[in-house]
Amino acid sequence: MSRIGSKPIPIPGGVKVDINGIHVKVTGPKGTLERDIRSEVELVEEGGELLVKCKDDSKKTNAFSGLYRSLVNNMVVGVEQGFQKKLIVEGVGYKASVSGNTLTLNVGYSNPVEFGLPKGVTATAEKGDITLDCIDKELLGHTAAKIRSVRKPEPYKGKGIRYADEQIVRKAGKSAGK
Repeated sequence: MSRIGSKPIPIPGGVKVDINGIHVKVTGPKGTLERDIRSEVELVEEGGELLVKCKDDSKKTNAFSGLYRSLVNNMVVGVEQGFQKKLIVEGVGYKASVSGNTLTLNVGYSNPVEFGLPKGVTATAEKGDITLDCIDKELLGHTAAKIRSVRKPEPYKGKGIRYADEQIVRKAGKSAGK
């Protein structure tokens, strides 16, 4: 069995998990998340923990057990604590601001870019930092990737939108070759 899929998922106090066949619903203090799982794996609740069990011993099912263990664990952590992603806007005159459900990015284009945030994702912006909060890790990562794609960091000066933990490999300019 998968190393990750064999680990139990602890269910903290205040989090409720409902399993109806292939449908899983996790409710906690921050909200509710739902997901359908594949029929090859099943979730079993035993003594305050969730276990992912395979219905057969195929390699494909083994892989799905690890996948769904990670997805359900992210659901449990999300409804209890939530997730946060930080982006850095770097460049002269580059800035970001939030008004309601819209993120406005001034990143070197002739007009500001209006980015509508999906339901469930909240953002705060201070000068060159954008902080995204959400209970769904998958939605949070997808939204952060879309924001980053508005102006990817360039390799010469590092201008653009990058993740806080991302390292930009800088290239030498034309004058460095002489």
